[in-house]
Formats: sequence, structure tokens, C-alpha cells
Amino acid sequence: MDFDILTTFPEMIEAVAGLSILGRARQRGLIRVEAVNLRDFTHDRHRSTDDTPFGGGPGMVMKPEPVFDAVESLLSRKPGKVRIILLTPQGRRFDQGMAEQLACESHLIMICGRYEGIDERIREHLVTDEISIGDYVLTGGELAALAVVDAVARLLPGVLGDESSVHSESFSSGLLEYPQYTRPAEYRGYQVPEVLLSGNHEEIRKWRRLQSLERTLNKRPDLLESAPLTEEDRRIIKRIKEQ
Repeated sequence: MDFDILTTFPEMIEAVAGLSILGRARQRGLIRVEAVNLRDFTHDRHRSTDDTPFGGGPGMVMKPEPVFDAVESLLSRKPGKVRIILLTPQGRRFDQGMAEQLACESHLIMICGRYEGIDERIREHLVTDEISIGDYVLTGGELAALAVVDAVARLLPGVLGDESSVHSESFSSGLLEYPQYTRPAEYRGYQVPEVLLSGNHEEIRKWRRLQSLERTLNKRPDLLESAPLTEEDRRIIKRIKEQ
């Protein structure tokens, strides 16, 4: 899968994309992550990617020319279906469901905003999707783009060492994940739950499901409205509420 990230700070992208799971996936050719420097598509000696807003006001606005030229250059090199994503607080809230949708694509172009905003013609005539990672403001879209890349890439075949871990994590089942423990079984007097040491896989499954439902009910009850619950799950939730 190809990720092209349009930015004025390519170093920020490379600093993360070359490490850990993403870095290994790049080395193995499972994903391609390229930081596209918008300054390479400017036409003045100062390599300007921003200018003052028409009508006055504070701050600077990202110019349309470098963004359009960069996207068109990418499309000329790799024609075909592509989603052009603008990272913006005005976008649709990013979640696990959207990550799964994007993981079905073969090419994503991501535009990182900066300064006071972007020229509206970019939004109106270039992008296909607008994504927000939360209701807060960052200094630029780079961190948001990396969050999207990380969430999407780990869903691709071969990127994670254990494919089953994708299906047991928080949000993948519509619920929060159950508690996890590792060695030692006792640390500073704190014990690992006995059921996890029992070797009884059915009892472990039941315990984990109970913990997942209880955590979701206590921390994110809104998730239960859309989670695929079984009749057994509903009985468990009822018992928890009655305690």
C-alpha cells in the first residue's frame, strides 16, 4: 500500500515512519511511505508555501499551487484509484471503522495543513476525504497523518507479526480490550488473576469477555450501542449493572 504525505516538514514523517513496525513494513516492501516536500513544488526563490489571507486577518494561509502541483505529479507517476485526504479539524472523526475502510485502498495521498489554514480551493476541488483525529488543534497535520498511517498499516496482511492480535484489540470488536498480564506472576505483592494461570482456555475466554464488557460499560458505554453483542453478552451486562 502506498502512503504519500504532503508536508513542509518531511523530517517529521521520516522520523516516525522509519521506526518500529512501520519501519519494518517499509523494509519488507509491505507499505511505501513517502514524505513529499511541498517546497519542491514552489516557483519563487523563497520556496513559499503560504501567503497572507485575502480580506485580511491573522496568520498565513497555505497556497494552492504547491499542493495541486504535488498531487498532480504523484498521480502522473502512479495513475489509478486514489483517495486524497486532508487532515483537518473540520473532517470526519477518525476511528477504527474508518481505518478498516482505508486499509482496503491501494494508494492514499495525505495533505498536512499548516499555519492558519489552507486555500479553500484545495478542499473544494482536490481532496476526496477530510479526516480529523479529534476535537483539538495541532500545529500541523503531520502528527495526524502519522496516526492514520499507523492505524491503517497495521491492518494490512503481514505488517504485524501475529495477525490474530488485530482482532483482539480495543475497538476491533466494538469493545475495549480486556486486561493483559505477563511474567512475573507476582510482582510487589500484586498477583496475576488465577484464571489466566489455569490453562483452561474456555474459562480464560469467558473471563476476558467479562472484563472487556465491564471495562466498556464503565469507561465507554457509548460503544455498547453499536457493538455486535450476543445474548450472553447482554446477560453479562445486565448482571454487571445489577451489582
